[in-house]
Amino acid sequence: MAQTLHITSGDIAGDSLKKSGIDGSILIWHDVLYDGPRTPGWPDDGILIKRSLFLEQFTGGGLDHKEILSTLEDQYKVLENLSVDDHIALWFDACLFDQSMLVHILTCLLELGIEHVELICIDSYPGIEPFIGLGQLEPEQFFSRYKTQIPVTEIQFRFSVGADRAFAANDPELLTELADKTDAPLPWVPAAAKRWLQEVPDPKTGFGRLETLILDALRAGCDTPWQIFNHVAEADTPPQYWGDTTLWVTINALADRDPPQLKIEGPSRRIPQWKSEYSFKDFKITPATHQNRSEIDI
Repeated sequence: MAQTLHITSGDIAGDSLKKSGIDGSILIWHDVLYDGPRTPGWPDDGILIKRSLFLEQFTGGGLDHKEILSTLEDQYKVLENLSVDDHIALWFDACLFDQSMLVHILTCLLELGIEHVELICIDSYPGIEPFIGLGQLEPEQFFSRYKTQIPVTEIQFRFSVGADRAFAANDPELLTELADKTDAPLPWVPAAAKRWLQEVPDPKTGFGRLETLILDALRAGCDTPWQIFNHVAEADTPPQYWGDTTLWVTINALADRDPPQLKIEGPSRRIPQWKSEYSFKDFKITPATHQNRSEIDI
C-alpha cells in the first residue's frame, strides 16, 4: 500500500507538522549540506563517516559522531525503503540550509527512481515579519499551506542534480554560476547560493557576513545570545542561511580566534550547541578585552 511521507528540516518545524493533522509520516532531515566534506547525490559509507566527524566538530562536540552517523544512516534508509508509488511531500523554506537540502534530497530521490514528489516551499507568511523559516509556523498554518503543493517536474529534478553538485563541491566558480541564474526551475536556489558566497571571508577584514553581523550586534550593545540572534536576524538579508545552532557555532568560533574577537562569560566557556543544563540567560557576550570600540567597527 502506498504511503505518504513528509520531509522537512528542523525539529521545531517537524513537531508542528506532526501536530497539524496532515496525514502521513514525518522525516526530519538532519545535515548541513552546504558545508563540509561530501559528494553529490547518494553518499557511500565513507562519506557518511566523514560527515559525522565533521558535524561533531561543527557542533563543538555537542553531538557525538557515532550518534550523528546513526542518524544519517537511518534517514537514507527511509528513502531507500520508499516505493515508486509512495507520495512524497517536501516542506522547505527559501534559506540556504533548506535549499541545499532540497536539491540533495531531490537528487537522491531521482537516483532511486522516486518521482511522485510534491513541494511546498514557503518564503513568507502573512503577519510574520521578518519571516525566518518554517519553525515560526503554528500547526494550523502548516495545514493551511498543504494545498499549495506543486508537483516536482522533470526539469526541477535535473536542475537539482547540478545544484547539488555545486553545493557539494563548495566551489566558488560553480556557486557563482548557480547564483547568477535568472530563470532557475527552483527559483529560491540562486539566492541561497549567493548568500553562501557572502560567507567567503572578506579579504580586508577576514570575516564572513555572519561574523560581521555578530560583531555589529556587539557594537550596537547586544550582550546576550538572544539579543545577538534578534539583531543579526533583523540585519541579515533574506534568505538567511543560519539558525540558532549555526549562530552559536559562529560566536564560539569568534571567541576561539587568535586573537579572540569576543569574550563569553557564563557557566561554561562556550555557548551550548544543543540541549544543555545551562540557560542562555546565564551567558554574557562582550568584545574581547584586547579590542577597543574602533576595532569592532569593521
